[in-house]
Amino acid sequence: MDKKLKQTFTYVTHLECSMVGDNYATYQQHNLSKAGKPLLVKYDLKSLSNSLSREELSYRPETLWRYREFLPIKNPENIVTLGENMTPLIHTPRLQSGKGNIYIKDEGRLPTGSFKARGLCIAVSMAKELGVTRIAMPTNGNAGAALAAYASRAGIEAYIFCPEDTPQVNVREIAAQGGKVWLVNGLINDCGRIVTEGKEKMAWFDFSTLKEPYRIEGKKTMGLELADQLEWVLPDTIFYPTGGGTGLIGMWKAFNEMKDIGWVNGKLPRMIAVQATGCAPIVQAYEDGAEHAELWEGAHTVAAGIRVPVAIGDFLVLRAIRESNGFATAVDDEKILEARNEVAQQEGILLCPEGAATYAAYKKELSSGRINPSESAILFNCASGLKYELPKMSRFLDCTQPVIDYSKLSD
Repeated sequence: MDKKLKQTFTYVTHLECSMVGDNYATYQQHNLSKAGKPLLVKYDLKSLSNSLSREELSYRPETLWRYREFLPIKNPENIVTLGENMTPLIHTPRLQSGKGNIYIKDEGRLPTGSFKARGLCIAVSMAKELGVTRIAMPTNGNAGAALAAYASRAGIEAYIFCPEDTPQVNVREIAAQGGKVWLVNGLINDCGRIVTEGKEKMAWFDFSTLKEPYRIEGKKTMGLELADQLEWVLPDTIFYPTGGGTGLIGMWKAFNEMKDIGWVNGKLPRMIAVQATGCAPIVQAYEDGAEHAELWEGAHTVAAGIRVPVAIGDFLVLRAIRESNGFATAVDDEKILEARNEVAQQEGILLCPEGAATYAAYKKELSSGRINPSESAILFNCASGLKYELPKMSRFLDCTQPVIDYSKLSD
């Protein structure tokens, strides 16, 4: 941990309802606004920019905490960290035979192996600061794993509810890291209902996506970090795997905060929300011109992390897409798995299925003409591919045979 963190203080001014715009006091426990919508953290950006320059930032350690002025933790002693490193931005010239300008932001290098570490380290730090002692959350896997790790680190009790077909590696990871985990015979929205209905009886704080204000602030660091890595010149497009949408919302918030203080100039990136055809409520709402998405019935996809039938922050995702002149697109499971194999075999990067969906979407939209090869494209790989089941390997060589037929090895 950077020793200078002891000098940290916050520029937070208030919380604001993302729909109505009414204000809420800081440093009190909040879930949703009175209107039942997510709360957003607001900052005194003028004072922030007067105290911090991009040049000063460049001398700090390459961790999430180099952006501490953009974060809400007031007392550095409440910071809960597992070593949130800057993740690599990898150019992939072999994809599309070198005809595209594609970079992969590999979030699988973070603690607990996914980008969920960003949001949960900030949310848990704020929970500690606000005196929360018990947390509950629904998850499709990686968020639960991150919560279990950070809650254990903070000494906070964590109750975590997963759909019963959640990858076992995620479920076991949650349990191993101290989370009290249950499998539920339903989808993530069913798990969320259990959390909501148990709030009063169990006296837990609801950590469901966007039902507390601070996970967005952690995910916001993806945008800050991306701008930093690109020397404050933002890319043309960002392809982002979208379930609850916290990361897309957070990045769009970061880009606008940086623009407000003059750290970035010109057009902001087009935000492209990527979903699976088996669960595409945001895509449907975007195509319908709607402000909110309808519940997606019968949701299914190999990319479990984006299997979110309904999202409370749907209007914020759609707002960011439209404000950025982006769009929402869906790809089927076959294309997702093909994309995972192609990137692994061409570039040596093992994407998670959700990350692979972004490359499948890139290929689809390159063909459709909605993007062109000259545009710079950032694809977010949200977790390590090692956390997911991979195709079985069946080749076998009998070393007891007197002669090995090496000619068969190249078949």
